[in-house]
Amino acid sequence: MSSSQTTVRSQPPETDLAALAARHGLTVSGARPPLRDYTRQLWSRRHFIVAFATARLTAQYSQARMGQIWQIMNPLLNATVYYFIFGVILGTSKGVPDFIPFLVTGVFIWTFTASSVLAGTRAISGNIGLVRALHFPRASLPIAIALQQLQQLLFSLAALLVILVAVGELPRVNWLLAVPALLLQALFNTGLSMIMARLASRTPDIAQLMPFILRTWMYVSGVMWSIDKVLSHDDLPHVVKLALQCNPAAVYIDLVRFALIESYGAAQLPPHVWALAIAWGVLFAAGGFLYFWTAEEEYGRG
Repeated sequence: MSSSQTTVRSQPPETDLAALAARHGLTVSGARPPLRDYTRQLWSRRHFIVAFATARLTAQYSQARMGQIWQIMNPLLNATVYYFIFGVILGTSKGVPDFIPFLVTGVFIWTFTASSVLAGTRAISGNIGLVRALHFPRASLPIAIALQQLQQLLFSLAALLVILVAVGELPRVNWLLAVPALLLQALFNTGLSMIMARLASRTPDIAQLMPFILRTWMYVSGVMWSIDKVLSHDDLPHVVKLALQCNPAAVYIDLVRFALIESYGAAQLPPHVWALAIAWGVLFAAGGFLYFWTAEEEYGRG
């Protein structure tokens, strides 16, 4: 028997190597940990998530001369355009009391969700170097991006409140109801961001389609027109009415309008709205997290 044959026979089979690695705590690079361990790892990275979100927010408009002012100017400019087209030309302001605060509130709250979705599609692909170089829970990225959008909302919300006061909406106790509504929306946005992060990591073309999808979603969310006026039409199919009432974007917009606009909140808010807001927030936060976690091993490959 030759020495080379002896060497081959003396090598342990692949299964023995795997068992040896397991006994010494070695795992496959990028392997998905159990859900409980993954959650613990994610919590241990909470300081990184906050720092990453803050750094992205600071750098977002660093090349623009007006800097962070664009965080406020973008939704304001959109609201101005929508007011001219829908309020003046198309006349959707007729029958809608306090149309300016109605429209501005809708645009700011919608922008919160739309920005979270768009940023979520780039959570993995836009940080592919970080994903491939370091070992950390990949969910940190879409969560940090959703947190960045929440931080940006705080700037926008300050501007929104100033605008509301300028058009005659004085501070009321009801304004505090906007806090739980926005927190539930933030949960919903985070889950949606994680879903989009996984989908776009597999199919990058989704990022190109999202502006068109979001524009359609915005038009059916009552941002610049009153859903209640449409629901009052008897000839509207029941399934369409149900879809409009359960639309998560419309639900969160309605809640914030109810909290901030006195004439809008004077009417009785249907009890299903808060229930829907909680259900959408919890369902997407939990479902989006699980959906993202199940593909943990796939991110950064290829």
